[in-house]
Amino acid sequence: MPVRWRPRLAPTSMVVVGITVAISAGMLAQHSSAGRTAALIDPAIHKIKHVIIITQENRSFDTYFGTFPGADGIPSRACLPDLRDRGCTKPWADHFDSNGNNPHAQDSFRADVNGGKMNGYVTEAQKELCKPGGGPCHTDVMGYHVRTDIPNYWAYAKNFVLQDHMFEAASSWSLPAHLYEVSGWSAKCNKRGDPMSCRSTGMPPNRKAGHTAPFAWTDLTYLLHKHHVSWGYYLDHGAVSDTKTTGTWVVWNVLPGFTDVRSDGQLADIGPLSRFYAHAKAGTLPQVSWVAPDLRDSEHSPALVSTGQAYVTRVINAVMRSPDWKSSAIFLTWDDWGGFYDHVGPPHVDGLGYGIRVPAIVISPYARRGFIDSQTLTSDAYLKFIEDDFMSGARLDPATDGRPDSRPTVRENVAMLGNLIKDFNFSQTPRPPLVLNPCPPDMTLIPRPKPGCTDTIALHTNKWGNS
Repeated sequence: MPVRWRPRLAPTSMVVVGITVAISAGMLAQHSSAGRTAALIDPAIHKIKHVIIITQENRSFDTYFGTFPGADGIPSRACLPDLRDRGCTKPWADHFDSNGNNPHAQDSFRADVNGGKMNGYVTEAQKELCKPGGGPCHTDVMGYHVRTDIPNYWAYAKNFVLQDHMFEAASSWSLPAHLYEVSGWSAKCNKRGDPMSCRSTGMPPNRKAGHTAPFAWTDLTYLLHKHHVSWGYYLDHGAVSDTKTTGTWVVWNVLPGFTDVRSDGQLADIGPLSRFYAHAKAGTLPQVSWVAPDLRDSEHSPALVSTGQAYVTRVINAVMRSPDWKSSAIFLTWDDWGGFYDHVGPPHVDGLGYGIRVPAIVISPYARRGFIDSQTLTSDAYLKFIEDDFMSGARLDPATDGRPDSRPTVRENVAMLGNLIKDFNFSQTPRPPLVLNPCPPDMTLIPRPKPGCTDTIALHTNKWGNS
């Protein structure tokens, strides 16, 4: 049986920081805060010299790991109201390689959670996807994949660390989720380039012609640059601004939209995934890497699950074959729940979070083996780990980071947020690589994946003949 970590949850803590602080007081706060944080950091964390964050798209925890042994998975009596069919819908094993694009914006989050009942998924999906007044209408929000559908993901979870209480940082869709991943916030700024004009929102504006940098608040690369920490943001097949299948969508490629990335002259650190592979092969990975997919490789509907798993496996294999493997930590997660069922109610932190659970895995030579981590986590924990490892516990905190913005919460400091260091055993003999076949031949996905799992994107078809 896997080992499980279940901490006692601390009360929610919201850090509200006053911005109008005297310079001397701000310097004192920065010094004392950094000193306290540094004193609490386990020095063994510095064995990790390369952090790689791989983010896929639109899956809830129960969709991928709801039947994983020992995890907080699908309840045996789960059956959600189905108002259209005047009954309820139970979770069911969905072996289809392409799944639906179910509603997953901010309003859909509220409907799915339904005041904490976690039973609104079916009716919310039918409201958006089914014709009014028609006959029976089925969706795949209650479908889940099993080990034989996604064997590589289960192999990583079994051999390393599976986190079964990783929540989306924002209670909304992809864009705010990706903003949180690199900055700990999602906002709309009323004055271009003015970080004090920004206000929290789960529906932020996107980059577009004439307004290429709408994100004025501070992102992590500002601190990385300040502390001389190398980083790279790697885009699968480069960048695109529309819905083409090849190239990373603009909503998943957010760093070029931050004003500080541009003012610090760091746009060159954003590049194609081919650059990541070259760095991995040469043993020259930066200290911090983000890897973002294109649509075909993303697992976002209508993309194939098999193709996404193959892509992720190739990225992980590249790290495992790299001279940098011995000092790396890979954090694999999915940006939001994609409208799929999950039974765990998200904790409330502030006006934007937390969102619904997503899958998450830690892979490293120092990762615990067969460990299920049930700490409360979000992508904020990735920021916290990076800050503790490379910057002595510096935070994206308006009072201390040297670039004040109007964020209401320093997310890395929220009391209920877990610490990823618990997923590591730095005294163990470093684990060898687990190089996997990107396209295992015995997968049970329907239709059977083509050799290599590099099929062109499939259109999601109506499997049930809904009306």
